[in-house]
Amino acid sequence: MGQDREKRMLNQLQELEKQLLDDDDDNQDGDAVSGITNSNSEWSETIHNLITSTCNNPISPSPSSSSSSSSSTVTTPVSKHTVIEAASAIYEGKTDVYTEILTRVSLVSNPGGNSEQRLMGYMLTALKSRLNSAGNTSAMELYSKEHVDATQLLYELSPCFKLGFMAANLAIIDATREQKQEANASSNGLHVVDFDIGHGGQYMNLLLALSGLQNSKPAIVKITAVASDSNGGEERLRPVGEMLSQLARRVGLNLCFKVVSCKLNELTRESLGCEQDEALAVNFAFNLYRMPDESVSSTENLRDELLRRVKGLAPRVVTVVEQEMNTNTAPFMARVNESCSYYGALFDSIESTVERDSSERAKVEEGLGRRIVNSVACEGRDRVERCEVFGKWRARLGMAGFELKPLSQNIAESMKTRLNLANRVNPGFTVKEENGGVCFGWTGKTLTVASAWR
Repeated sequence: MGQDREKRMLNQLQELEKQLLDDDDDNQDGDAVSGITNSNSEWSETIHNLITSTCNNPISPSPSSSSSSSSSTVTTPVSKHTVIEAASAIYEGKTDVYTEILTRVSLVSNPGGNSEQRLMGYMLTALKSRLNSAGNTSAMELYSKEHVDATQLLYELSPCFKLGFMAANLAIIDATREQKQEANASSNGLHVVDFDIGHGGQYMNLLLALSGLQNSKPAIVKITAVASDSNGGEERLRPVGEMLSQLARRVGLNLCFKVVSCKLNELTRESLGCEQDEALAVNFAFNLYRMPDESVSSTENLRDELLRRVKGLAPRVVTVVEQEMNTNTAPFMARVNESCSYYGALFDSIESTVERDSSERAKVEEGLGRRIVNSVACEGRDRVERCEVFGKWRARLGMAGFELKPLSQNIAESMKTRLNLANRVNPGFTVKEENGGVCFGWTGKTLTVASAWR
């Protein structure tokens, strides 16, 4: 009788899996927006250097046996659809169903296995965290030094993120050219304002690129880091300023680095030290997605207010680089599906360039795991991870008064060519122009999008 009961249960589970295989990924929204124009061959070498510094020898994923019950010779398939089934049971409060499914998922999740097995482990943790209401703990972890370090490592190891920074840098450099070409420009200074400068990696590359200019090198480069916290912001960012200043001196640039701590309603040209004759650039690289909007609080919309305040600064260019992921106002089930799709592609891309037993890969994926937990398990103010797709960013920037500022025509083509020709880069990485932005992805799945606005 025990064997018959077990066989019936197995048949039911397999039938359930067949039904779930019909689930399709959500489509991303996007309208047609004008394309990208004009380029400058001066940057081809800079592009080559930045890309090749990102890439490692491609590593073919090696199979790893997943954990399984020694008492059974048949394993029920577990996939993204299984995770979605568990999430649905959690949402509907079907305790017996999600308990059985989560147990099944735990048998195949393997921190030392392939990318899909590792993703299953993080999705399992996220769903359990939602059941345990671990929102506050999850949110706090995203502000820890460990998580900040893991995020910076992701930016260094993933071409999709590093190329996004590169595209932003090129748009900023174009602004200095335009400023100098204007007949009434008495200065060719460049002033960049950043709301999340991190470890300063983007600006190391920017300074190196600026130093290579011949006719349009700025006389002075100002970088203003706006501290998100009034407590210790200057102290925390001082080492970044010292590092950038040393590099600037070494490459022959005149750099002025400063930290400004101010509230959103105090954000003005005067508070930032902006001068009339300098090219002002505001950089939002993987920063806006953490700013809450009206869906978090009905009394304020910090995301749109920040964009309006920045518009009031009259910048020559605003650069935006964000993950192509819809988890801001999306409901729980949609976020689970989006997380499986997006992070599945990102995990695969990382596995293609970083060895499986690398401690750096493990550190990066642990950071991504914290993001997954926060996106899936948390609601309200506890949900810090609030990404939006490019179509929604276009709408927000348009409502704030910005217009799309076309990037150089050949930026995407140059990056694509370098990625395809460099034998150290996995051909699964893709670069394309779409809807006014430059999209970086993995095997057709867009992961990040860079754009410029004015």
